[in-house]
Amino acid sequence: MVVQQRGHTELVVLFLGDTSKAHKAGEFTDFFLTGTNAIFTGFSTEFVGRAWDLEEDVVKTLVGKQSGNGIVKLGHTAKLPEPKEEHREGMALNCEEAPLDVDIKNGGRVVVLNTQNLPLVGEVGLGADLVRLDGSAMCSPGFSCDSALQVTYVVRGSGRVQIADPEGLEWFSIITTPNPIFTHLAGRTSVWKALSPQVLEASFNVSPELEQLFRSKRTAAEIFFPPPN
Repeated sequence: MVVQQRGHTELVVLFLGDTSKAHKAGEFTDFFLTGTNAIFTGFSTEFVGRAWDLEEDVVKTLVGKQSGNGIVKLGHTAKLPEPKEEHREGMALNCEEAPLDVDIKNGGRVVVLNTQNLPLVGEVGLGADLVRLDGSAMCSPGFSCDSALQVTYVVRGSGRVQIADPEGLEWFSIITTPNPIFTHLAGRTSVWKALSPQVLEASFNVSPELEQLFRSKRTAAEIFFPPPN
């Protein structure tokens, strides 16, 4: 993978991977084509010269001038080739401008990356979502219906597991299925509402009146709940 940072702002790249089958369990095994620990450095200059039909002094220059940190600082005159527009198709999605899948006033917004808006996720077998939770709002507790795993990176803001702090909370999640299905425990689509009153009464060991009160709440709300007035 090659990444070029053209602007003056900081670029953050998050790498995730399955290390259960790595050479060392739990550790990434990097493979570089260039650099001081790349493929050329594993062979003698004679071998490299014969394999690539190069003179020995050329091989020494080729191997010796490579950077060892994995990040190359380009000169002002250096330019990388521009990808063709058709090559970008299905490869990137601007979450800041993408249509919202969930939009709750004073609550929060969600953009889900799946095979419909980003075909790339189908190729790699992953999905993702970007969630913006407004200040002091709440996101309904929930779970994945298809047992997908989810790794979440907090992009900005702060909060607790239960309720976001006054400045809100924003996070981005990588999900181990390209078309994730989530179920929430509170709100209009709560799984509790699919159960009969008798089942809930027996399960919670409560009176019919309390069960009815519980069922009557959040009948119109989605997955985000704005802070109380």
